[in-house]
Amino acid sequence: MQLLKRIFDFYLHGSIHVALAVYALVRMTFHFFHIEYDKPMALFAFFGTIVGYNFVKYDELVRAKKLKMTAERKAIVALSFVSFLVAAYCFFLLERQTQFVSVAFLGLTMLYTLPVFPKIGNARNWAGVKIYIVAFCWAGITLFLPIINADLPLSHDVWLKFCQRFLLVIILILIFEIIDLKHDATSLQTVPQKLGVEKTKRLNLFLLLPFYCLEFLKSDFQIVQLWINLGLIVVIALFTIFASPKRSEYYTYFWVESIPVFWWGLVLLFG
Repeated sequence: MQLLKRIFDFYLHGSIHVALAVYALVRMTFHFFHIEYDKPMALFAFFGTIVGYNFVKYDELVRAKKLKMTAERKAIVALSFVSFLVAAYCFFLLERQTQFVSVAFLGLTMLYTLPVFPKIGNARNWAGVKIYIVAFCWAGITLFLPIINADLPLSHDVWLKFCQRFLLVIILILIFEIIDLKHDATSLQTVPQKLGVEKTKRLNLFLLLPFYCLEFLKSDFQIVQLWINLGLIVVIALFTIFASPKRSEYYTYFWVESIPVFWWGLVLLFG
């Protein structure tokens, strides 16, 4: 049982689960815009997410020399190295314009992680900014990159989907911020720190309305997708209502991060 727990923790701490969520959103982009399965694009997003998230999570600890190299962390370093090689290989299989946009998102990740501006630190520690950078990167990587690589125009529907993805990530991050309230430094000025837990929950439930209603504005919206999205927002609403700083990390790092995979599963079953 202890071995299974260690494997599961490695799966979470090594960012494999969050990479699966990104992969699910990329596959949904293929589905919604009728793009034939693009293996290099999907694998680039999956393995690039492992590299990017592990870099963000562990870089500052390494630079501050506060990271004790346990067996799990050594395995995460090995995983990240292999993932980097696979992501780099897939990168060179992408279209030239997709590579340029990918580099731009890499620049945002570097800005988020590294203290580019010594006096004000990295973007991760800029009060109130982190949430928007993460949402922009998730929406852009899972939507714009597959669209650009397929040489499709950034149409009205693409921008609507971008807004919907952006809102989805904001909503999921707010649940994370509620759970992480007991750990976050007050200087971060997260939404729960400024509004309190209950008001943050109400804000999250309110944001589900525009997320859902954006579907009506699509040029080819389908009734079945409205039912799928309704099921999705019910699940997110329940996760929001039951969110609490007393919850364990598994509440967000596994269950909440499973929501994009759950959404993809609904689309595969009923879409």
